[in-house]
Amino acid sequence: MRAAVVRAFGEPEVVEVVETEVPEPGARQVRIKVAAATLNPVDAGVRGGFFGGAGKRIGFGWDVAGTVDATGVATAWSVGDEVVALDPGMVRPVGTHAEYVVVETDAVAKAPATVDAVHAATLPLNALTAVQALDLLELQEGQSLLVTGAGGAVGGFAVQLAARRGVSVTGLARAGDEELVRSLGAARFTSGEVGAGGVDAVLDAAVLGGAALEWVRDGGAYVGVRPGAHPASVRGVRTAAVAVAADGARLAELAALVDEGVLTLRVAETYPLDEAAKAHARLEEGGVRGRLVLVP
Repeated sequence: MRAAVVRAFGEPEVVEVVETEVPEPGARQVRIKVAAATLNPVDAGVRGGFFGGAGKRIGFGWDVAGTVDATGVATAWSVGDEVVALDPGMVRPVGTHAEYVVVETDAVAKAPATVDAVHAATLPLNALTAVQALDLLELQEGQSLLVTGAGGAVGGFAVQLAARRGVSVTGLARAGDEELVRSLGAARFTSGEVGAGGVDAVLDAAVLGGAALEWVRDGGAYVGVRPGAHPASVRGVRTAAVAVAADGARLAELAALVDEGVLTLRVAETYPLDEAAKAHARLEEGGVRGRLVLVP
């Protein structure tokens, strides 16, 4: 099968598509024939060597949408099931940017019925990150939340999910994103300063760090999206960062919200798997609204 990998770190041109063995599922695993897989900023970090692995062949991709192609023992999934899954991992020989991928059965969920595989592939990583970050914040109905990077993938899901919980959301994004962010459910929008201590909590999808922490009231909460990079607590503000985990049951709930029209899936562009390097180059340019998706 074909898979996108790097063997040396660097700019987008180091990405290559190679032939490699089709993986076999073990116990409590399924093999998915990939219909679509999303390119995320974490993949750029892998390509640049941010997570290590020098001298190894390293694959890309955490998100996948496709069809169950083979199963190991002790799985409830059947060949032919249309599914989505999160397959996390920084340094491994092959990721989801391939024709086939093997994942743990508990990471898999039924694909949303109302969207195609390209859109479905944008759900797992970013929506699970958003919902798990909101869980860490422990906000109650009526409390206020600032979402930085509200026009992005994680931020956009966070706005929608928080608004659905009855949280009053302020979205921070570029001025040109105001219509989008408000359409996702933000009660307020800003493209600049928020004001010290102005909100109960911040979900820092834009990784602003200490600057965003200043906008949280004393005793509030801050959650970032880059593990290990969140600022230290000040003024009694509880700080943490989400380390996204595969969770098929939670992913199934998110897929159902897609079918209910609660969550919006945004695709910026699609690329054939063989043009993975071009997709990386587009990601590097910035300004992408929606996700870039690879199609084998």
